[in-house]
Amino acid sequence: MVVNESMRLFPIASRLERMTKASVEVNGVTVPKGVVIVVPIYTLHRDPALWPEPEAFKPERFSKENKDNVDPYAFLPFGAGPRNCIGMRFALLAMKLALVMVLQNFSFVPCKETQIPLELGVEGFVTPAVPIKLKLEPRATDSFSI
Repeated sequence: MVVNESMRLFPIASRLERMTKASVEVNGVTVPKGVVIVVPIYTLHRDPALWPEPEAFKPERFSKENKDNVDPYAFLPFGAGPRNCIGMRFALLAMKLALVMVLQNFSFVPCKETQIPLELGVEGFVTPAVPIKLKLEPRATDSFSI
């Protein structure tokens, strides 16, 4: 739930692009063959019509009890359909393993250089405008397992 909500707020790619293979009519508008269609992922993930309180971090949006309330095409961190990201499963596994390993051994604490709220850059990927600076405090354990 935490990983999904983090990807909703800060998707890796800010947009998804596809090119039409043939002309198609959508709601009375003809989209010719060869037109690039852009899906603004960042904007879609923060649309208040799809996500109540879209700027709030609420991992429970992705709970088992709430999953039927989430439109499957409103959450697209890896795209959708037959051309979604081929590395999606690997990326999710790597994110979860890294998160577990770091959080088992450290706590993240804001410091005087921490920018709050986080400001994002305008490049193709969703990245912070300035580096994120946090203080890592070791957790009280007998030994580190990294």
